[in-house]
Amino acid sequence: MERLDYEFAAGQPAAGRTVSGVVASGDLEVLLEPAGAGRTTVAVQTAVDGYGATWKALLERVFGAGDLPAARIEINDNGATPGVVRMRIEQAYEQAATKGGTP
Repeated sequence: MERLDYEFAAGQPAAGRTVSGVVASGDLEVLLEPAGAGRTTVAVQTAVDGYGATWKALLERVFGAGDLPAARIEINDNGATPGVVRMRIEQAYEQAATKGGTP
């Protein structure tokens, strides 16, 4: 198991809390909650060691523009592909915005 932590510029706080996905074979879970304006933190707990550079590159593509809502995000990974990671993050933001977030 490896834990990776990242921080990115962001907009205003996310609209609410949400959970997207489940931790199961080849999948992951994204937990999102609002954070103070201007910063998003991402904590990744992954079962696959040695992919820090891949995670960094993927998350920089997702959060690099700094225009997503500010959030504290926890990602619990069990070997998901980069496409699934991005999809789950996008789902979490969409759920937070459309439902006020609470699952």
